[in-house]
Amino acid sequence: MRIGTYNMVNQIYGSKSTKKSSSVSGTNYASFKDEVSFSSMGKDMQVAKNALAGVSDVRESKISELKARVQSGTYSVSPEAFADKLMSAYKAQSI
Repeated sequence: MRIGTYNMVNQIYGSKSTKKSSSVSGTNYASFKDEVSFSSMGKDMQVAKNALAGVSDVRESKISELKARVQSGTYSVSPEAFADKLMSAYKAQSI
């Protein structure tokens, strides 16, 4: 941080010092509290995040079915269908 920048900011806002109040014995000071509040949307997002944390990213039923078809040799891909999907993905990326 540049010191010159700090001085400019300090000139704009002025130097406001915080006063601490002391008791008669001089040992107690006024306390300052920081507060945090979360919106309902933030709370909802945290609930959703926690719910999704326990769910697997892989659908085992689909994977096991495909593995079985590949191993048995019954899995086949239509070249036309593959080319169509490839071209549509290419078009979607280039836009």
